[in-house]
Amino acid sequence: MIFLLNLLLAISWMALTGQFDPLNFAIGFLLAYFMLRLVQNPLGSNAYFRRIELLVRFTLFYLKELFLANFRVALTVLSPKINISPAIVAVPLDSRSELSITLLANLITLTPGTLTLDISTDRDVMYVHTMHADDLNQFRMSIKELERRVLEVTE
Repeated sequence: MIFLLNLLLAISWMALTGQFDPLNFAIGFLLAYFMLRLVQNPLGSNAYFRRIELLVRFTLFYLKELFLANFRVALTVLSPKINISPAIVAVPLDSRSELSITLLANLITLTPGTLTLDISTDRDVMYVHTMHADDLNQFRMSIKELERRVLEVTE
């Protein structure tokens, strides 16, 4: 309900300014979001605002992880001595929904140096290939942190 109101206000912003382009829509959407945020108690629900905050936090977290992974792979490729320790790691899953498992698998694959290989038929374990398996427990913990954040956003 609040999301639809946010969209309606953003479209109204575009109509008032007379500019129908994606940038103006984004500006209108953000302005409407902050205005709705100011009056959230009379509207009754703050789940929409909580979800948006979680989505922004998740995006910033993933961008940071993506930057660090790119940097690490670049250092590996550019160093005179290639120092990798590849491994296939079994990571236990807490996710049960198709959406969260698919999103997690795709985010892992998009991160340089890692690749999702398979998910067990009972959806209990995900098999991930990594270029840098120096500390397997730390690697599993990083995947579990990503999974926790994916679950926050999707459920």
